[in-house]
Amino acid sequence: MPAPEWFSQLLREYLSDPQIEQLYHHYELLLRWNARMNLTTVKSGPEMVIRHYCESLFFATHLPMPKNAQKGAISVLDLGSGAGFPGIPIAVLHPDWRVTLVESTHRKAVFLRESTRHLTNVAVRAERMEELVEHADWVVSRAVEAKSVLVTAERIASHVALMVGEEDFSAVRKEFGIAWDEPVRLPWGDRKLCVYGST
Repeated sequence: MPAPEWFSQLLREYLSDPQIEQLYHHYELLLRWNARMNLTTVKSGPEMVIRHYCESLFFATHLPMPKNAQKGAISVLDLGSGAGFPGIPIAVLHPDWRVTLVESTHRKAVFLRESTRHLTNVAVRAERMEELVEHADWVVSRAVEAKSVLVTAERIASHVALMVGEEDFSAVRKEFGIAWDEPVRLPWGDRKLCVYGST
């Protein structure tokens, strides 16, 4: 079933119609699976699209290109991916990037595999972030405890990007040896920031 107009309108600022269809496929599966397991507490409809998809796409559009990176060779690890945010919208926005969704909860990892079968640039890893050994250009995360993500990011990535609350960022900003860019505020309220840094 094609994406309804209300869904398309919210995402057209960021994506082409075929890309919107890819995210609508994910949205439909998310609603179906969420009835059986807790993937999100946000109610369906425009609120869910803004909170999960629009925020993730806004976050993705501000990801700086790593220095010396080849455009089609960017690798991203989404730590604690949960229902697939921000990793799946990043993968749809940048089909030439390689995105790995890392999720330690087995049932959530099963959902991620099912909902990304049509995305050839996505892989799913059902393991704890502390166990990762591969290196990536970017570690990204949202709704995961920032300190845990930063400990892992310093070890395995050249760059890190988080969607965090103002207070959470203030608490960790100077605790790690990360060179942070100026934070970008999400335009939908909630005092949330997109922060980007080099390890």
